[in-house]
Amino acid sequence: MTVAEILEQAKALNANERKELAKLLIDTLDGAEKPKPAEPEKHWGKNLLRLLDELGPIELDHAEIEDPVEWLKKIRQEQWEHRLGDWGKDE
Repeated sequence: MTVAEILEQAKALNANERKELAKLLIDTLDGAEKPKPAEPEKHWGKNLLRLLDELGPIELDHAEIEDPVEWLKKIRQEQWEHRLGDWGKDE
């Protein structure tokens, strides 16, 4: 529908209906000019905490080892044994 067609239909309205139509059209312009305020972006730390909450708890191998250095040594030892199996132990 073109603007000319809409104008012809508007001319067919009585004076009160045209006023109401004009007011509604002007109101749509006011709404278009006012951008909705964007929600402030959350701090990245809050987003990280939300993501961690969604993931839930994780299971660690050897959770009983509290010292991180000892834990790493144990993990590396297990990985080494897994890759090599019993190859080279007798030597």
